[in-house]
Amino acid sequence: MTYSVDCNHPPSTWPRYLADDPDGLRALMTAATPWRTTIPARASRAGGVDGARGGGEHARVTDPPLSGRESGARRVAAPSIRDVAAAAGVSYQTVSRVLNGSLSVSVDTRQRVEDSIARLGYRPNRAARALVAGRIEAVTVVTANTTLYGYASTLQGIEEAARGAGFAVNVIVVDSAGDEHVGLAVDRAADPWAGAVIVIGFDPAAVAVLEALPDSVPVVAVTQPGGGDQRHACIALDERAAAAAATGYLLGLGHRNVPHVAVPTAGRTTARQMGWLDALEKEGLSARAVRSPGWRVADGYQVGAALAADPDVTAVVCGNDDLALGVRRALYDARRDVPGEVSLIGFDDVPGAAYWTPALTTVRMDFAALGRASFEMALAVLEGQAPRTPDLPAPTLVLRESTGPAPR
Repeated sequence: MTYSVDCNHPPSTWPRYLADDPDGLRALMTAATPWRTTIPARASRAGGVDGARGGGEHARVTDPPLSGRESGARRVAAPSIRDVAAAAGVSYQTVSRVLNGSLSVSVDTRQRVEDSIARLGYRPNRAARALVAGRIEAVTVVTANTTLYGYASTLQGIEEAARGAGFAVNVIVVDSAGDEHVGLAVDRAADPWAGAVIVIGFDPAAVAVLEALPDSVPVVAVTQPGGGDQRHACIALDERAAAAAATGYLLGLGHRNVPHVAVPTAGRTTARQMGWLDALEKEGLSARAVRSPGWRVADGYQVGAALAADPDVTAVVCGNDDLALGVRRALYDARRDVPGEVSLIGFDDVPGAAYWTPALTTVRMDFAALGRASFEMALAVLEGQAPRTPDLPAPTLVLRESTGPAPR
């Protein structure tokens, strides 16, 4: 689908109008003698061509429809850049310079323009400004999940940082690592109007999209340590060290048979599994990892039933708190006491973990800070700069009631 714009200026003159006037599309669209050209439909993704919708091959931009509440009168038009200029007693080019942060405008003139903008409630045309500045003020997040705690909290951090910077946030959910789903996500993320792209690469599906994105796309990958690839800027929390510390704590309590319930991964192991293995190898102990079929409580219960049936198991390190809750239920159903017979550690510190019975010992991860930092990196990538990897809060082991000394 494409949009048609009618104006009385030939397309060859449009760059001049847009360069002088960030709100130039509005001026072009209100002219009297028609020219016709087409703008790709994707322009609408940045909120650009007002009112253009429809299912046909073209949707023609026209004046707003009459409202039944207006008794035949036209709806009051939003103030334009020329209205601001008239109110401030300056040219519309001067208003444009103020909007673009030009240093060539005097302090008094800038103040008059800003006061007029506030008084009139003027809102610049985002699409026209993007065309002039050459930058889309949007970020697109690619993720396989929006409800699990780590994903949702990372997305929350991105949204908070983007809102503070005046950026829009788009979300692409990729359903699986299958070619069709990955291809569709890549097509949408590679669209120039998507802006910078942040891939939450905690799983095989999102990692597949990350690997398939062309080099021309400005990308930041939120991954586990060592994840991502050399083509893209990456950021991660130090999960490996945190998992090693959690496992070491159990070993210090005398536990020697400490299996790990691992979350799904695109590679052979996760950073959490590698940290758990580091601690066991340091003590010369055998390692037993059990791969969970998923991330959720039911998956933890399925794996936990087998672990609960093994009397030699005295402690379990889980890849996330949801899996830990499922394992906890399986141990309860097998009449194995926590922490009297089996100690249990989770990962992430979901909001309800402190209120379980027993309260869950877990590793606290600041995913919101991870999301905010990834947005700051995305801004740098969007500007063509090498992003600086910010300092992130270190994951911490939170001791609660689900861990205790190994049974005698």
